[in-house]
Amino acid sequence: MKALIASGGRGTRLRPITHTQNKHLIPIANKPILYYAIEAAAEAGIKEIGIVHNADSQEVPNYIGNGSKWGVKITYIPQTVPGGLAQVVQLAEKFIAGDKFIFYLGDNMLVGGVKKFVEEFEKSKCNCYLTLSKVKDPERFGVPEIRNGKIIRVEEKPKKPKSNYAVAGIYLYDHNIFDAVKSLKPSARGELEISDAHSLLIKRGFKVGYTEITGWWKDTGKPTDLLEANRLILDNIKPYIAGEVDEQSDVAGRVVIEKGARIIKSKIRGPVIIGKNCIIKDSYIGPFTSIGDRTEIKDSEIEYSIVLRDCKVINVGIRIEGSILGNDVEIVEAAGKPRVHRFMIGDQSRIEVV
Repeated sequence: MKALIASGGRGTRLRPITHTQNKHLIPIANKPILYYAIEAAAEAGIKEIGIVHNADSQEVPNYIGNGSKWGVKITYIPQTVPGGLAQVVQLAEKFIAGDKFIFYLGDNMLVGGVKKFVEEFEKSKCNCYLTLSKVKDPERFGVPEIRNGKIIRVEEKPKKPKSNYAVAGIYLYDHNIFDAVKSLKPSARGELEISDAHSLLIKRGFKVGYTEITGWWKDTGKPTDLLEANRLILDNIKPYIAGEVDEQSDVAGRVVIEKGARIIKSKIRGPVIIGKNCIIKDSYIGPFTSIGDRTEIKDSEIEYSIVLRDCKVINVGIRIEGSILGNDVEIVEAAGKPRVHRFMIGDQSRIEVV
């Protein structure tokens, strides 16, 4: 069994953060999203992982490395032009080399790992095994039509979904998927749809099974999804304090304070993670917040937010909530007179002022 992880695409719904950073490397609870996928594969006993990445960037290979950190071997597969998930599978045929494999979308988050799905797939003798999750907005996903306990068709982003299930971004296949993806023609949006490949396997008489994800699963394609995934991960962290907390500070709940961080005259209410060499002074950090390394927060309040590395939040007079701050962002009180708002904002940013 091998693993194939998709890390391509442009992350347009997460701009402006993805203007300068691959969306799969955005941290959730201070750990890149892609790490969770690699860890899940490694925990399932998989030793060989292929990662498909944008051919015009070495950001993912340079950041992830050869896989030795997880005890696996990683092979990088460049994707010149994004052409849909079925195209990603096409590109990996040489790497898979006839083995069974799990295909994991690198921007998906799943509690509990994938080991049980790998085991169920092996027992089922299926040619294709899909994971399903009930969602409020199935029209955003591939949607299975289920009849008498069997999937009879999968439709990509239907206007009128045949069920309230989404096909989650975790698929298991044998070698027959490659003939299916080679037979596809581009959809109306110009991509080779993996849902069409699943429907084709069914039409050709191959055994397509499924299981429902009973825990939580998140496709982190939108900012609200990132915040929700951050909340879910933080809700399960094991607290520890490796940094310094002075006697005038109050830390409660599941809180991680990394080495070199200093908490001075502040209140921290978990679940929260504070990265290495941060300074939190005269401030409040509320539940479901992650603070990246080397960030400085003074005389400010932050809750239910993701703050990346090297940020400064100083003398902000109103609580920051439900926000995502990219790397090296500064939000500071205006100096001098007149008191004004002064912004330097990139493309597709969003600012709310009071």
